[in-house]
Amino acid sequence: MREGPNPAELRALREVAERAVELGAWVVRARFGETPRGRLLKGAGDHVTAADHESEDAIRAFLERETPDVPVLGEESGGRAAERYWLVDPLDGTTNFLLGLPAVGVSVALVAGGRPVVGAVAGPLLGLSFSAARGQGAWSEGRRLEVSDRPVEAAVVAVAFPFRRKELFPRYRAVFDRLFGEVEDVRRVGAASLDLAWVAAGVFDGFLELSLGPWDVAAGALLVEEAGGVVSDWRGGPGYLEGDIVAGSQAVHEALLRLIREADPA
Repeated sequence: MREGPNPAELRALREVAERAVELGAWVVRARFGETPRGRLLKGAGDHVTAADHESEDAIRAFLERETPDVPVLGEESGGRAAERYWLVDPLDGTTNFLLGLPAVGVSVALVAGGRPVVGAVAGPLLGLSFSAARGQGAWSEGRRLEVSDRPVEAAVVAVAFPFRRKELFPRYRAVFDRLFGEVEDVRRVGAASLDLAWVAAGVFDGFLELSLGPWDVAAGALLVEEAGGVVSDWRGGPGYLEGDIVAGSQAVHEALLRLIREADPA
């Protein structure tokens, strides 16, 4: 089995991820506000536009040129996973994009040995950029990120409902009802990559969602971990790339897992 990237390689790969994300961000900025071309409905509330494909094409071409030995797995064009591979979400929050709401993200992560080791997230319409490499911290515009230290009762938690699989809503609702009674407030942004980046930056105190794609969470999860937070699946295990994710400061993450266990003990 190939050893994971060393620190110098991680720094170089982080720069590759940052540059890749900016290429996708340029496409998103250029297409925002246009009458969407090539709009398709992948599922209930799950849209894809020409901007999604153009962003992914630009990112994929760059990554394949810069790291030709590393396969790319993108949300729109597919690809393959491997011991080491790139995960690409070219436009996170397509519904927001279509509505003219600028809360959208572009996300690129390098996964090695089953966990993200490099990640970059951009909020192209909000002038935001974040990146991290495992063991080297999470950063935004030269500022090192840290998760919040607010207590649970003062926490603001980002949430997102499982719109792709509405049969999961009763399970989610049981957790949400308990959550709303314990924290100060909740927010629904509609772009998981930004939700997680804002947890890493201490804007939000936690985040939870069911049934996401690995490209939705890989880069953002690494940001949270490198900012001193905790990320897991809904059972407290390491399988968040499978789609069910809980993230936050240590105190908020513990509280969220407790609420999940109380609501969904199976």
